[in-house]
Amino acid sequence: MTIKAQREPNLTCKHHGFSFQVEAVNELKDLGFGAVFHEQGLGKTKIGVDLALYWLSTGVADSVLIVTKKALIQNWRDELAIHSHVEPRVLNQDRRANFYSFNSPARIYLAHYEVLKSEFKRLVLFQKTRKVAVILDEAHKIKNPDSSVAKVLFNLAPGFVRRIIMTGTPIANRPYDVWSQIYFLDHGEALGTDFASFKKRLDLSNDLASDSEKAATFASDLATVFGKIHAFSVRETKATADIQLPTKRLQNISVELEWRQRAIYDRFKTECRAIVVKSGIPKLDDADEILKRLLRLVQVASNPRLIDDSYHAVPGKFPVLVELITDIVAAGEKVIVWTAFTDNVDWLARELREFNAVRVHGKLGYDQRNKSIKTFKTDAGCSILVATPPAAKEGLTLTVANHAIFFDRSFSLDDYLQAQDRIHRISQQKACVVSNLIAADTVDEWVDVLLAAKHMAAKLGQGDISKQEYEDQVSYVFGDMIKEILGLDGGENGR
Repeated sequence: MTIKAQREPNLTCKHHGFSFQVEAVNELKDLGFGAVFHEQGLGKTKIGVDLALYWLSTGVADSVLIVTKKALIQNWRDELAIHSHVEPRVLNQDRRANFYSFNSPARIYLAHYEVLKSEFKRLVLFQKTRKVAVILDEAHKIKNPDSSVAKVLFNLAPGFVRRIIMTGTPIANRPYDVWSQIYFLDHGEALGTDFASFKKRLDLSNDLASDSEKAATFASDLATVFGKIHAFSVRETKATADIQLPTKRLQNISVELEWRQRAIYDRFKTECRAIVVKSGIPKLDDADEILKRLLRLVQVASNPRLIDDSYHAVPGKFPVLVELITDIVAAGEKVIVWTAFTDNVDWLARELREFNAVRVHGKLGYDQRNKSIKTFKTDAGCSILVATPPAAKEGLTLTVANHAIFFDRSFSLDDYLQAQDRIHRISQQKACVVSNLIAADTVDEWVDVLLAAKHMAAKLGQGDISKQEYEDQVSYVFGDMIKEILGLDGGENGR
């Protein structure tokens, strides 16, 4: 049935979008499902708002459910206020409040992904009483088809009158990450219904360096992905969109470990080798365990205090970081310092307190995170935000800064790309510099080439480059490097 509010809201948009945003809306607004894969920083939220307003104003939908990550609910409320006249209702873990929301004449609902699990039954009933459209923001959240959230959305999918997914990183970390997101849209029509088979063909494994035939097959299969989903997908990059952004320069800065830090690193490196030698035979058959060991090496190369309380020296990267920050602050500019570890955020914020550093990480409450971000944006005396990518990599515009320094990096391409593009996006007025601090002769060098290979694979799978460009530029040397780090002669699985 059609829901009539006591007073019909104004469903016009307040502002016109950029031409590439308007084109995206026009391409997707009348499709049953679609994907917005615009690169980070190109205003996907505006596209989502305009799609919702079109569906509501034309009667395609009675209500639109926008699903995002919990930390981004307030960001969406702010964006809806900027671009529309509609006040959204927020669904959360308060089931009593949700009852009244479901029975209200609201036109736009906001919910985070976890709410879908607790409110699954009521959402099914909601779909039966209204024409409900859905927009999944940061859709790579459901990249794992076996996750409980993905399964809930697969079951809900047929009940939505329109389905849109939005993410700047559809291939968030590995080429097969895109499968689950597309399956939500078309139930396997484009990329097949067999995830295991898709994953096997599109695995960026360690042996690609030594098996040229397998590498060629991998590239060929990956090159076909975007063509299969092109009919219902829109993708723009900063290079193809009709906007002028300041330049973004990436630089790797090699750093020597402090001598006690080097001794600890070498000790853990030996332990890392030992853990994968079983019955005298070197193996890489426990990929999860190996990744944990490699991450331990990343911690030591960053700050040994993360795993060794007896370490009280100054890690090799810190003096270099201070030198970079001093120059940035002297120029009257701001910087985000990224680290993968929450304890590092706390330590760095303390050590950089002379610059009035604020911090954001997952162990802090959302109110505290929002307060830190507001201070960083509005307080001229606050020059530094120290953050972990998972807590601040998505949905945030932090263009008050034009420098990003990665004190360390995890193995996640999504973390890396999303984090650096908090500063390089629409509204940035200054040239941006992204600096990676890389400890010489450590696992940091492997992380760098691994992320580079993942990025090339993502660009091919997303249709950003041709197969020929990919083959001319890609390197699978990470497969040999991991064996050298672990002291092995061969290996199976890459990540």
